[in-house]
Amino acid sequence: MNVLKRYLNFLRKRSSQPQGTMAAATQVFACDSTSIVFSLDDQVAVSSPETLTALHTAASCLKDLSPVAFPTETVYGLGAIALNATAALKIFSTKGRPADNPLIVHVSSRHMLQTLLPQNYTLSPSYELLIEHFWPGPLTLLFPCDHSLIPDIITAGQPTVAIRMPSHPVARALIAVTDAPLAAPSANSSGKPSPTRAEHVLNDLNGKITIILDGGPCEVGLESTVVDGLHEDGNIRILRPGGITVEDIKRVLVNGFSDTDTPIPQILVHRRDFRDDALEQAPTTPGMKYRHYSPSVPVTLMRMSEVPLGIEPLSPSAFLEDLKRSMPHSPNALRVGLLMPSDSILMKCLISDTTIQWHEFPFGLVSEPAIIARRLFDGLLTLEREGVDLILVEEVPEENEGLAIMNRVKKAAGSSQWIAIP
Repeated sequence: MNVLKRYLNFLRKRSSQPQGTMAAATQVFACDSTSIVFSLDDQVAVSSPETLTALHTAASCLKDLSPVAFPTETVYGLGAIALNATAALKIFSTKGRPADNPLIVHVSSRHMLQTLLPQNYTLSPSYELLIEHFWPGPLTLLFPCDHSLIPDIITAGQPTVAIRMPSHPVARALIAVTDAPLAAPSANSSGKPSPTRAEHVLNDLNGKITIILDGGPCEVGLESTVVDGLHEDGNIRILRPGGITVEDIKRVLVNGFSDTDTPIPQILVHRRDFRDDALEQAPTTPGMKYRHYSPSVPVTLMRMSEVPLGIEPLSPSAFLEDLKRSMPHSPNALRVGLLMPSDSILMKCLISDTTIQWHEFPFGLVSEPAIIARRLFDGLLTLEREGVDLILVEEVPEENEGLAIMNRVKKAAGSSQWIAIP
């Protein structure tokens, strides 16, 4: 496709240029989110001089067509002006991102959204309800793409464009101060766990980008939910579960349509309620085609749910014996990271083996999936930096935030192991 050819040509030209000294160290600017306020008509006011200076410095960098890392409520994003193909290409080259993996466009206001949509397009009642309840917030919606306005590199040549309005004050203020929509995937090397703290970005991209805006840890910790409501049947298709749960979406739509004669749309989750092989090969949204969220050390998903036919589950002790035989490690104890609920029965069984050096990351109670979601990527990146040989992640029920958690863990894990607790 033309998008891929342009991207490859860009990389060839870049690699053929003489390599000088390494880029200057990345600057990190602290931002006070509490100093940022939006009025009812989406005008931004910033009371902190330091934060306002940081926002204008980042906006100037963006207008010079260089990418900037900034916080959102989901994960830290690597942003560039969405309507400029040259700026967007720098996102791909910085991350090493495949050119057929589309980007999400971020807006600061309903007015900015309208400027991106085709003139003859009218929002559906479902979209009006979802925007009313979840914007600003971690919900991305697919819209028809105006190709005269939005470069193909943003959409990977697809007929739709993914758009959301972030709720993090720094993200929304940056877009407003720049006065332009920003395309922004996660601010990390492609395939790695998404960053939820500024230090995660710095550890990965130091010297590759000019500016990181530090707005503190991300509140949600997982990427946005992506919704496709453009099909003729009127149903809502969840292409990627995320910060807004399927249950929340269903509640809003049921309540919104209850007093009308319009049928309540069905909510269909990709790979749970429907499959679309063509969509997976040519995705309309990020996170569908490639392996993601993987640290540099192996990740194993520990499962105790219904065991597939032909699979023989192991006891915790048998699993550990197999692990010690199969994992190469230093003369010191095998170092194993644990991402498991704090009330996990499995974790208690595992850590009773004192011949292994355990690295536990606090994950929250199994009854608190929102907390687990917030800590997932932070846990993967923290354990990786601690130098563990392996990370074990325990499954959680695939309901509420658990659906998005398991979507990410399944993609991060190189293997799964079914366990039978005695």
